[in-house]
Amino acid sequence: MVSHFAFDVAHMLAGLIVLASLTMLYQDRLTALINVLAGQSLLLAASVAWQGHLQGSAELYLTAALALGFKAIAIPWALRALVIRLGLHREIETVAGIGPTMLAGMGLIALSMEVMLPVTGAVDPVARQDIALALSVVLIGLLIMVTRRNAASQVVGFLSIDNGISLAATGARGMPLVVEISVAFSVLVACIVIGIFLFRIRERFDTVDLGALDASRGERAR
Repeated sequence: MVSHFAFDVAHMLAGLIVLASLTMLYQDRLTALINVLAGQSLLLAASVAWQGHLQGSAELYLTAALALGFKAIAIPWALRALVIRLGLHREIETVAGIGPTMLAGMGLIALSMEVMLPVTGAVDPVARQDIALALSVVLIGLLIMVTRRNAASQVVGFLSIDNGISLAATGARGMPLVVEISVAFSVLVACIVIGIFLFRIRERFDTVDLGALDASRGERAR
């Protein structure tokens, strides 16, 4: 039986990960957005390590180390280097304003709780909360991808979605170590490929703004 203290710590860490997702919606500069992603990944590593302690699983400690090394350090460092190389030190253009986007994010959190808590009533309390909060992280990551026009910021949204999936899997005791290692390397390879495409897009169109790319495609179509 999980103690109240253990439940509170697990709930606090998962809640901070959701708060980091909301903070991403508030950011209007790429470097700040990447820094928040690094912080969210650090919180994820702490949450997974705590789950390793609760479940008595050595594999989860290794998973936490992978999250710390790849998601909190290596990938944010690579994204910062990419931003510097492409000269993207500017504000992120959004489809809607920050206010409506933040309200939409809070609405997604409420929706996640409303959907997941009733259907996970028989699940372990720690896993139940983690799954509901993880769905919030996934949905907010999708919201970031939808509302940001810059391709680099959409990469951050994709990585946030991966963090939410990892949070749900570890809380539900459903992701074997070999799967976590495979996912970590897949995400790293995906970031490398995305970086190459961003370089090519910048060289070809002198921008990575998706609105400008759509306009360019429309002009070519005519």
